[in-house]
Amino acid sequence: MVPACSFKNENETYYYCQKLRLSCDHKNKIVSFKTSKGDFKVKLFGKDNPVTVSNFLENIDKDVYVNQKFYKLVNFPQLKFVHVGINPKNKNNIEINQSLNKTGPSIPLEIKFKEENKPRYNYQIKNPYEAKYLVNTFDNGSIAMVKIGKHNSSSTELFFVTNKVPELDGRYSIFGKIIKGFDVLENIKKGDYIKEVKIIN
Repeated sequence: MVPACSFKNENETYYYCQKLRLSCDHKNKIVSFKTSKGDFKVKLFGKDNPVTVSNFLENIDKDVYVNQKFYKLVNFPQLKFVHVGINPKNKNNIEINQSLNKTGPSIPLEIKFKEENKPRYNYQIKNPYEAKYLVNTFDNGSIAMVKIGKHNSSSTELFFVTNKVPELDGRYSIFGKIIKGFDVLENIKKGDYIKEVKIIN
């Protein structure tokens, strides 16, 4: 049984959709990433992570990721982390951040448990045994938002992983997974870039 968690009105999906001015479409849409190394497709988990996915779709509509470089790669023998988005450490991105007209640089951390109807916000699992109750965990080609602080995700920065990472399950908003073109992700190097992200359906 999933540990009980008390919810306040301000922590519900509707509240954040209103606060962040998001449509919060609950569909599992498919998007295509066109990169300098090739193309890959990602299935988004809109039903489980409506706030995170809607924020990402809004970023796509605003061309946030067009010409953005994969600015950070972390390589391990069996695992690679690939980061992309508006890197706040890059001073050239200040104007881009301001042009987004967001309420802030972050969105709430959003995770979903199997036996609960709604996602949990601003909450990360405290004990590893809770991970077995999560709907989404890190797998080959998973995409998640970079974290800002303990309970918030970046509004634009995201990362991909090339393998399972159980140590991070329940600590990041996993909102999609590569369903085609995984080999392209594996070949991406620092400095490669996104040409376009397009919503397919």
